[in-house]
Amino acid sequence: MSERPLPATDFTEHFVEGGEVYSGSMLRVQLDVVRLPDGGQATREYIRHPGAAAVLALTDDDQVVLEWQYRYAPARHYVEIPAGKIDAGEDPLRAAQRELQEETGWTAREWSLLMHHDIAIAYTDERIHIYLARGLMPGPHSMDEEEFLETFLLSFDEAMAWLDAGRITDSKTQAALLTWARMRRAG
Repeated sequence: MSERPLPATDFTEHFVEGGEVYSGSMLRVQLDVVRLPDGGQATREYIRHPGAAAVLALTDDDQVVLEWQYRYAPARHYVEIPAGKIDAGEDPLRAAQRELQEETGWTAREWSLLMHHDIAIAYTDERIHIYLARGLMPGPHSMDEEEFLETFLLSFDEAMAWLDAGRITDSKTQAALLTWARMRRAG
């Protein structure tokens, strides 16, 4: 099968002026003026984020390690795969391994990169590195002080049914489940 080439038109926007308008412990907000491809100008508001790592952890009997936790911004509970922010200078794989152990207690013998997920390209540079973890071994968790969540196991097929039914709406979890489902079908 031949791969269709991408269009060659360059729509790059170029920085004119601007900068940071807010800096917090996890993200920075930028407000820039840019030069558009047609020579005009526009403003761009966006969030700089250090990135995150997430884990689709599967037990030997094909169950997914999931979490139930409250997210303040949308003001609701979510079913999610384990994930967290990458610390300054931290390798994304190491962050994924750390988050899986801290949040769930599980560790894994086998790790592979499943995908990169650019979560909201219109207003943030956040990228989530999503890993597949297999050969799971249970152990104690060590959650952060301000972290409150419950972990549970769900068969992969049931997790896909929850996604189809709208019970899993978190985008990183949806992306990981759908990518793994496609890879399984492809063998």
